[in-house]
Amino acid sequence: MTNDSGTGDFEGATFVRTSFKGATLRHSDVSGVTMRSVDVDGLDIDSHDLFMGSLVVNGVDVVPLVDAELNRRFPGRELQKAQTPDGLREGWVAVQAAWASTVADTPPALVDAHVEDEWSLAQTLRHLVLATDTWLRGGILRIEQPFHEIGQIFTGAAEMGFDTSIFRVDAPAYDEVLEVRAERQQMVTDFLATVTPEVLAEERDDPWGFDWKPTVGDCVRVILEEEWAHLRYVRRDLALLG
Repeated sequence: MTNDSGTGDFEGATFVRTSFKGATLRHSDVSGVTMRSVDVDGLDIDSHDLFMGSLVVNGVDVVPLVDAELNRRFPGRELQKAQTPDGLREGWVAVQAAWASTVADTPPALVDAHVEDEWSLAQTLRHLVLATDTWLRGGILRIEQPFHEIGQIFTGAAEMGFDTSIFRVDAPAYDEVLEVRAERQQMVTDFLATVTPEVLAEERDDPWGFDWKPTVGDCVRVILEEEWAHLRYVRRDLALLG
């Protein structure tokens, strides 16, 4: 059964002795769901927003455990929450080193390959160009039109009223992706090289127009969070493809 209505048809519903075996949920709200006496063998949850709330399993909030394990697997990831210029600089160096290793180790035949409904390595690098443009060039530097045309926009952006005509329809060559990505990485490096605690504390508007007033430091931390999250996604998918 497929339900693509997006109308919240199951809000408040109760399911008893119902099989969801092999089902896939994407871009769905399962917050506040209660499960009792359920078979969860092989249950696979991936949530970018996991660390903004709780996930209770058998009475234990497992979010701190997941966070700690990801920090172990990705040394330097914990610095995505850093509050000082030195901490953010160190975090940026760590995630860029991790990305450099992944890009260098990926066979050419896999740069455009992807798991179903996920981005390829090339598309992910284009999305990180978009993330840098959004939060550094747009959010921090307040450039009126901050986006490079090869940026990979996220699903649902057009429905949010975002002008997606900014971006190219045709996929750029991988060499071009690497070139633009390197330019954006250098922009972040250059900005962090001289940033001060006073600048990090300055308030900005949310570049996507939401009711949030992030500081410059918040914007940098979003960039770091994007970098680490998408590195994890790419490594997960390359392992499956390889």
